[in-house]
Amino acid sequence: MPKFLLQSTFTADGIKGLVHDGGTGRAEVARNTIEAMGGKVDSIHFSFGKYDTYAVCELPDHKTAAALAVAIRAAGGLDTRVTSLLTPDEVDEAVRVQPTYQAPGRVA
Repeated sequence: MPKFLLQSTFTADGIKGLVHDGGTGRAEVARNTIEAMGGKVDSIHFSFGKYDTYAVCELPDHKTAAALAVAIRAAGGLDTRVTSLLTPDEVDEAVRVQPTYQAPGRVA
């Protein structure tokens, strides 16, 4: 299954929910949601940086990842971004592909 990074920032209402539920409570909600979609959580972390939370998980496909992102953002409380993660082997495969591409402004 492909891996994804979920980066989230709490809204004011989201912070109120965090105070009420605690970090373990919110992590459990995230874990249950991801697992209900056929995924698996690798790790969930809280942070003091650009984002308030980081989760690394596996999901069945990109469509499922998009559905998860839409559901989280539509529910309110979190502004979430989902990033597809590649393994080193996948990068090796990608760099072996030689697409034909012409940069803007260059004459062939």
